[in-house]
Amino acid sequence: MSKRRLRPEELELWQQVARSADPLPKRAAPIAADTTKPVFDPKPEPVRPAPIPAFKLGDKRSVKTETHYFPKTTSERVKAAPVKMDNKAFGRLKRGKLVPEARIDLHGMTLDQAHPALTRFIIESHTRGFRLVLVITGKGSREDPYDPMPQRRGVLKTQTPMWLRMAPLAPLILQVSEAHRRHGGAGAYYVYLKRIR
Repeated sequence: MSKRRLRPEELELWQQVARSADPLPKRAAPIAADTTKPVFDPKPEPVRPAPIPAFKLGDKRSVKTETHYFPKTTSERVKAAPVKMDNKAFGRLKRGKLVPEARIDLHGMTLDQAHPALTRFIIESHTRGFRLVLVITGKGSREDPYDPMPQRRGVLKTQTPMWLRMAPLAPLILQVSEAHRRHGGAGAYYVYLKRIR
């Protein structure tokens, strides 16, 4: 914006206004800055991330990553169950050295048919004094714990361990484990029953 010169009548008007104005009071001398109080810094220094340590070939990594807990499949949950039976007998069971005394095949049954059949079979086996029975469920479709849409895959394989942990069967059972390959592998469960008192 360019400055223009005032005309003589404008200059005279301005001088009249300046004469009628009261002057501002005089300012006091500035106070010396107090060093004991913290000074507010409107622009703080940005926080910088810690530098990445140098890494040479052969060095061990010292920084741990975040821990993630992923959902477990039915097989992983059964394997994680604590061992309640004798360790030596459990080792023989896992290697397939113990032979089941009875078996039931739930293939082709619906949930409504399989649950009562399994209950009846376990109670009868316990009454007859059997210790190890085999429950064949089939593998079903592969379970996908990350599936965004819940789908019924391997329904009998998933439901059977839950049924065995519920009444009236839970008090009769000592251990549930996935069967050895020679007895059906992932498609079957060993059920080790308690002794009759």
